[in-house]
Amino acid sequence: MERRGRQNRSSSSRGSRSWSRGGTSSAEKVENAAVSDVPAIVGSCTLMCPERAQRERLRDLAPFERLNGNPARSSPSIAVKKFFRTMSTKQAQASDVRPLPVLEDTLNYLLELFDSKDYPFEVIHDFLFDRTRSIRQDLSMQNIGGEKAIHMYQEMVKFHIISLHKLRGCSSQNTSPMHHLNMEQLAKTLTSLFNLYGANHHSNSTYENEAEFCSFYVLLHLGSHSQPLGESLSWWFSHMPSSIIKSKEMHFSRKILRYFRMGNYKRFLSTVAAEASYLQYCIIEPYVDEVRVLAVSCINSGGYKLHPYPLSHLSKLLIMKESDLESFLKSCGLQICTDEEGHNLLPTKQTTFCHPKDGSQNYRFWGMEQFER
Repeated sequence: MERRGRQNRSSSSRGSRSWSRGGTSSAEKVENAAVSDVPAIVGSCTLMCPERAQRERLRDLAPFERLNGNPARSSPSIAVKKFFRTMSTKQAQASDVRPLPVLEDTLNYLLELFDSKDYPFEVIHDFLFDRTRSIRQDLSMQNIGGEKAIHMYQEMVKFHIISLHKLRGCSSQNTSPMHHLNMEQLAKTLTSLFNLYGANHHSNSTYENEAEFCSFYVLLHLGSHSQPLGESLSWWFSHMPSSIIKSKEMHFSRKILRYFRMGNYKRFLSTVAAEASYLQYCIIEPYVDEVRVLAVSCINSGGYKLHPYPLSHLSKLLIMKESDLESFLKSCGLQICTDEEGHNLLPTKQTTFCHPKDGSQNYRFWGMEQFER
């Protein structure tokens, strides 16, 4: 992991990097119970799954772990240790815990399954969600830190962020609980990552992509009542290194948050389209159509009744195809008309405007192929 120098932080000694350690949630404390009070265990298991034989007898194998589809047969190359909520350092045996090299190999194996086409994404996500949580549990029980652990946590954060996007695209109607749990574990994984950043910082350095992951945390506050790590953003900013605050990633995320809260739909949409990375967009995506609804509401209520708004202009403003725009306006309860030259228009002052129902179609950014993965 490369580091880069940062500015001398005479004023940033305020909190001695406690910005990265103050947000541990109660749920995470339960998950990591007994770790701080008991000497860290040193794992000796050389397999991805130490309990494979027992799980074969119980026929407790996920689809990815079944050898030739047999629910009672697996192999060391495909079986992966499950997460156990009740496991603690006091109870664990060294032979049940995987050391860092095995955990690295296990995570790499799991991430190779992320884009599998053999199963619906809900099935893929359910498997990776549980097994990456087990990896974090083994890391925590051994108090493993350092740059390799930081890289692993970064990869697991990315898994949860991309899952936000992929779960929204699932055809199944019962993904809401999965989305909620994914958000919960994303917040916990970010908390652990920030703790590792703080524990591994040297006097005048930050990690190369630390600002990027801090920007994710800011973007998670886009929801009206969102406070993912249990602390206010103002407190978090006040304890953050100046080099992170001044980074382009943080500059972007703070702009997006400001535009969203101000209702500046034009700046919000154009900035997302021009500057967002794929991972940042995965977090922002649920709010794009919300901002579009605000834009349509303002145009409908503020426009002149005798001068309908051209859909070609509105399509560029909302950055969506005109065919998608027609469907979107219909979901808002609005009608369109056509002028003598065949151009589609939005008559304003329509009293039928309404907010689209939850679960309605998601509309992508027009021409933004980098967001379509």
